[in-house]
Amino acid sequence: MEWPAGPWDDWDRVQERVYRFARVTPLWEYEGLGLKLENLQVTGSFKVRGVANFLGKHEAAIRTGVVTGSSGNHGQALAYVACRMGLPAVVVVPEDVRPVKAERIARYGAEWVPWGRTSEERIQKARAIARERGLVEVPPFDHPDILQGQGTLGLEVLAQVPDVGTVYVPVSGGGLISGIALALKTHRPQTRVVGVEPVGLRRFYASVQAGRPVEVPWTVTVADGLRVTRPGQWTWAVASRLVDDWVAVTDEEILDAVRWLCTEVRVVAEPSGAAAVAAARRDGGLPPVVAVVSGGNIDPEVLQQVLAVPAQPSGLRG
Repeated sequence: MEWPAGPWDDWDRVQERVYRFARVTPLWEYEGLGLKLENLQVTGSFKVRGVANFLGKHEAAIRTGVVTGSSGNHGQALAYVACRMGLPAVVVVPEDVRPVKAERIARYGAEWVPWGRTSEERIQKARAIARERGLVEVPPFDHPDILQGQGTLGLEVLAQVPDVGTVYVPVSGGGLISGIALALKTHRPQTRVVGVEPVGLRRFYASVQAGRPVEVPWTVTVADGLRVTRPGQWTWAVASRLVDDWVAVTDEEILDAVRWLCTEVRVVAEPSGAAAVAAARRDGGLPPVVAVVSGGNIDPEVLQQVLAVPAQPSGLRG
């Protein structure tokens, strides 16, 4: 594979910044599938890794505060790290933001502003607020420091499963899968990295087919954290070269993965966080297989509705 050029930092420095605020999460094996439990991460998702790396690296240059656009998890992470660093924070969230995510953003002392429904609309609004108030914009995914911070998750997978064969990763703007692919291909290039997208929002798959970043129409999905319609500049540069395959899962498969995780594994995941599990249970892969459970911030009412239907058995067995 062609290696992407970029201002990549030494991984030791990245880890030093990330672990000021993030924790090493466990990796459980169940029915032959490894589950990387980022739902147990600080603020309930992997997002704190990228935020910690970005703010830690640029801390001296931040004077008046920070702003971002987020479907919820990145915003929670920014609010948390900014609070720990004593910085004001503003988070632009979608108009239909999940209440649990908005409440937790406010809990960390950040201001949240509802705006639009797509990631692109939120990012544009965040940039306008940054100009108006003199704040530093913290991108939700499309920045080398963000994606390399997420890559520390890949380093943990390698430490926990040194011979890992296949890693399934949920995909939105691509920050998580780009960071994981960068870490894995640096240290164990034979590991297969598989990106998992909602069936109605296959923006990376469509871009790979076209040979360039393309935008797909916005559509509704239960995976509210995976609703970006176009790859980012940096995430495309990395993921298009280092990711081995792109697959899609339906809303029904995602919700069944949420049920299975909760009723069988005793793990609570939000739909976006369960997408990779859905694909891994269906498709398998070169073993050992690991799926990233990227977040656990699900509304109790939604979880209750999901659990009203029995989970389907997995095709994997250990």
